[in-house]
Amino acid sequence: MPRKAALAGCLAGALAANTQSVLAQGKGTRLALVRDAEIEALLKDYTTPIFRAAGFGQGAVDVYLLNDDTYNAFVTGRRMFINTGAIQTAETPNEIIGVLAHEAGHIMGGHQFRLRDRVEKAKILGALSMLAGIGATALGGDAASAAGSALALGSQSSLTRDLLSYRREEEIAADNTAIKLLDKTQQSGRGMLTTFERFSQKLLFSGSRVDPYLQSHPMPRERIALLETIIGKSPYVNAKDSPALQLRHDMARAKIAAYTGRAGEIQVVTRDDPQGPAARYGIAISMYLHGSNAKALPILDGLIREQPKNPYLYEIKGEILLSSGKAREAVESYRKAVQFDPYKTGLIRVQLGHAMLETYDRSLANSAIVEIKAGLSRDPTNSRGYGLLARAYSAMGNEDMARSAAAEEAYYALRVDDAKRLANLAQPKLKRGTPEWLRMQDIIDYKPPKK
Repeated sequence: MPRKAALAGCLAGALAANTQSVLAQGKGTRLALVRDAEIEALLKDYTTPIFRAAGFGQGAVDVYLLNDDTYNAFVTGRRMFINTGAIQTAETPNEIIGVLAHEAGHIMGGHQFRLRDRVEKAKILGALSMLAGIGATALGGDAASAAGSALALGSQSSLTRDLLSYRREEEIAADNTAIKLLDKTQQSGRGMLTTFERFSQKLLFSGSRVDPYLQSHPMPRERIALLETIIGKSPYVNAKDSPALQLRHDMARAKIAAYTGRAGEIQVVTRDDPQGPAARYGIAISMYLHGSNAKALPILDGLIREQPKNPYLYEIKGEILLSSGKAREAVESYRKAVQFDPYKTGLIRVQLGHAMLETYDRSLANSAIVEIKAGLSRDPTNSRGYGLLARAYSAMGNEDMARSAAAEEAYYALRVDDAKRLANLAQPKLKRGTPEWLRMQDIIDYKPPKK
């Protein structure tokens, strides 16, 4: 139990120290991000065709995974967020792809920016209406007072309904755009239908009355009717996800269930194939989280025999070996993960460097620096990576660069005061004008945005 508690909110070994946060644009809300090479690669494969069809340039939209067990996805600016709960709930890749296409539709329509303008206008109108209500109240008499209050409240209610009506129009527009994007990429829109039908069932049995005007999205049954008509005309209505993509999706669901689910969650998400690869994957991870490393490793070895080029099996095996005190074996497993990783993600390179450090072999310290820096070059906001880099430099006796890396770690972990203190300590020891010196100056000069 202690190990599972320590890893709450994490999805792989890299995530144990890579749970991060980001401020939602236009809000003071801090969102809990999680990092996982396997799931990020899966989302990249889901979004790349959709983003290309939408005309987004490479890297124009960033996709983030949120540690939240509810079903949700949303956009803010050119950042797209999807909850772990959405992936765990969706039974097919097509369901998630449909949701991502819908969110891409919001970006294409500029809905976030238009809504912001609408809200600002509503605030002004609302303030004027409130002043009118206050004026009526000030005229005197109980009747005038009641009329003034009704005027103010009625105006606010009308403005709210106007905004929500506008939101419903945007949602329908995003649905239509999503279907066009799915058609362009020769994918079915049935996944979207499945998602809305699931929501409709939950609403049907919720036992609560719902005011249609107070829904930020169209009522599920209305969206289902509209989508059924449009999707039924698509030449790709019966297109299916490939078996290989379905397997990857199933394994991602099992991983999320193992790390974040309650008892029995793995069995729920793998009920259609309780002895299949995804089920065994989830069970192996669950065993590891509960301290049964010796039982988890043979299961992973069996999966590796079946999928010898799956980098993420080697990745989780490396994590288990590392936690078992077998750092040298972990290094070899992580090297395999790097070898087979199609995207050469920075997360796995950093993990390889970490395993090298855990051997406490000084001859591997320089190799660890090389791997960690390679990982950070692809993933420059990985705060944990900078912490490991600081440790590697320290092992090499280079305390100046260790302080520089420690400043970066604090900066990306949002510990701004610590980052500035460390940058001030590191900079005088660095050669003026070098990239490292300039970076320390950036941290020293950094001013957090006003809340």
